[in-house]
Amino acid sequence: MSRRRTRTLTDDSTEVDMTPMLDIVFIMLIFFIVTAVFLNEQGIDFTKAQGGDGAPTATVSIVINAKNEVSVEGRIVPISVVEAEVQRHLVNKPGAPIDLRADETARLADVVTIKDGMERVGRTVSFETYVASEEMARLH
Repeated sequence: MSRRRTRTLTDDSTEVDMTPMLDIVFIMLIFFIVTAVFLNEQGIDFTKAQGGDGAPTATVSIVINAKNEVSVEGRIVPISVVEAEVQRHLVNKPGAPIDLRADETARLADVVTIKDGMERVGRTVSFETYVASEEMARLH
């Protein structure tokens, strides 16, 4: 009788080969980098309108107060007629930049609507926020 030898396989290497997984990760990384779309977003310009000599120029003033009331040169108007009101004032001040001031608690949608509307028709708009108490102190 012959003895059968049972051969025990001992595998000293119990590690998992990570090379294929790393290959897939790098291929996916390259794919996402190549197919990514990068946007060039523009923010709101926060510079004040200045003349050539550094002095403020004649501007058309639009103010949005804490109650979200919009006034153009001191006259409260609905947001839908702001552009027409600005056009009326530009008759006396042709080419004047628009000075848009908004209370820091004013509705952002109104600020953006007015600023975009003015820029859409080619007007230069400077934007500034204020605190209601500062505006009241400036008026008195």
